[in-house]
Amino acid sequence: MTYTTIISSDLLHQNLNNPNWVLIDCRFSLANSDAGAYAYRHGHIPQARYADLNKDLSTEPSELTGRHPLPDFKLLIKKLGAWGINNQTQVVVYDDASAAFAGRLWWLLRCLGHDNVAVLNGGIQHWQKHGYALTTILPEPRPCSYRAYLNDSYWLNAQQVQNHLAKKDICLIDARNPERYRGEQEPIDPVAGHIPLALNRPLSLNLDKQGLFLSPELLAQQFKKLIGTTSPTQVVHYCGSGVTACHNLLAMEYAGLKGSKIYAGSWSDWIRNKNRKIITKQNIK
Repeated sequence: MTYTTIISSDLLHQNLNNPNWVLIDCRFSLANSDAGAYAYRHGHIPQARYADLNKDLSTEPSELTGRHPLPDFKLLIKKLGAWGINNQTQVVVYDDASAAFAGRLWWLLRCLGHDNVAVLNGGIQHWQKHGYALTTILPEPRPCSYRAYLNDSYWLNAQQVQNHLAKKDICLIDARNPERYRGEQEPIDPVAGHIPLALNRPLSLNLDKQGLFLSPELLAQQFKKLIGTTSPTQVVHYCGSGVTACHNLLAMEYAGLKGSKIYAGSWSDWIRNKNRKIITKQNIK
C-alpha cells in the first residue's frame, strides 16, 4: 500500500524500519535559516534525512524572482538519489510547523512524478506526543538512481496568472493570514496587499486545535464552499513565496479535490513588477 497525502505517527512508526521507506525532516524558520538544521542535529525521527528549504528546495532569489524560487530540479534529483530515494520509495516528510514547510517537498516530489509521498500529520510534535523517540544519530543512506518525470504544468508563472485572471478562468487562493491578505501588515515583503480577485484561505483553517488536518470530508465541504462551481483543476494557490501555498493544495488533494496548481513565485514575485495591480485595505471599496 502506498500513501500520497497524509500519514499518522502510528503508521509511520510501524514502518520505521521498512527499507522501502525514506523519511525527510523539513524543519525550517524564516526568521533563522539555520534553526531547522540545528534542530535536526539535536533530535530527529530515526533514519530521517534533512532537507533545507533554502539550499535543497529552492534556488537563490534574485531581483527578478520571489523569495523562494523553484529549485534546480537536476540538483534536487541528484539529492533524492543521494538520500536513497528511488522511484518506488515511499517518502514521508515532516516539520514542526503543521506541514507549512514539509508541504513544499511533498509538492516538489509530485512535480517530479513521485506520487508515493505523504506528510506526517501533526509533524514531529505529534510523533513525540505518541511517545515515540527521537535520535541524534545521522543516517547513512545508500545512494541510488532516481529517474524523474518533471511536469511543469503543476505550476504557473506571473504572466500565466495574469492571463488567466483576465479571462476569469481560474480561482486564485491566498494561503497567508487575513492581515497580510488585506494589506494591514506585511512582516516579510516590501509591499502589502494581495493579487486582484484572489480569495483568502489561511492554511491554519486546514487544521484542528491539535494541529492535525481536518477530515477529508470537512475539508472538501469548506473548499467547495470557497471555490463554488470552479473545477479543482482551475484552482491556483499562492502565498508569500510559493512555499506555504502547498499546504492548501495538499488539503485539497487530501479532500479528494484533485488537480489544483501553485503560482510558484507567489506574492513576493508578483510585486517585483510595479505594473501589476495589487489590492490593499486602502483600495478595497
